[in-house]
Amino acid sequence: MPKVEKFEKKIAWIVSGVLGIIICVTAILLLRDSPLFDEYFLLAVVITVFPPAVLDYVDYRWKRSIDKHLPDLFRSIVQAQKSGMTLPQALEEASKRKYGPMTKELQKMVTQMSWGVPFKEALQSLGKRVNTALMGRTIPLILEAQRSGGQVERVFEPLEKFVQTTLTFDDERKTQTRPYLAIIYVAFFVFLFTIIMLFKSFFVQMSDFSTTQFELMSPKEARSIFFHMSAIQAFFGGIVAGKMGEGTVGGGLKHSVILLTCGYLAFKFVV
Repeated sequence: MPKVEKFEKKIAWIVSGVLGIIICVTAILLLRDSPLFDEYFLLAVVITVFPPAVLDYVDYRWKRSIDKHLPDLFRSIVQAQKSGMTLPQALEEASKRKYGPMTKELQKMVTQMSWGVPFKEALQSLGKRVNTALMGRTIPLILEAQRSGGQVERVFEPLEKFVQTTLTFDDERKTQTRPYLAIIYVAFFVFLFTIIMLFKSFFVQMSDFSTTQFELMSPKEARSIFFHMSAIQAFFGGIVAGKMGEGTVGGGLKHSVILLTCGYLAFKFVV
């Protein structure tokens, strides 16, 4: 997975947001009384959300790969230091091995040190580029151990165990929350099935009868209301799924896109 920079996410939000606004304005001006009005608004939402959702997922996978290779990196540093290398030499040796996307970042750090950048600044620059929670916790400890001197490998051994334990706990949390993600999807599809059956068995059939006391809601109006309800349910259900599964609201955008698409297809071909 390639690295996604912050400015790339901002550009994606700006471009997709502008496209979404253009589609909304076009729908308001040209399709206000058309059956396609709601579909164009849904298309605007999907176009606005889809590119940032893809970039957020790619960035999440990249950072996850970085964190998964940290225990191997720390283990390699410990072995190198036990053989007599200093910490900068150990990192330079580690940059020659394969640690997924971490290898490229280590090579950038080694290049900076070869240009005369102090070890502390190069390591802090590495932390800013990677920008993961685990790296943010470990780099201050590494710098403090380097400043204090002594046997630095004694710091990396518990660090390796700490990172491995954190990753294990994170995997366990995802395993435990996976059934709740399934519940959100099942609840949405049950909601879809319910409103489709209600629409076909009640509103469509009742429209054939005329009443003198009051006017029933037309099937067109009922379909529009149900469509709006399913879109709201899909969008916010996806956000909740991302918050539960990955701990971020941005992680739920992909779930929102999936549920919105499923809801649209259901109304397009079934209702």
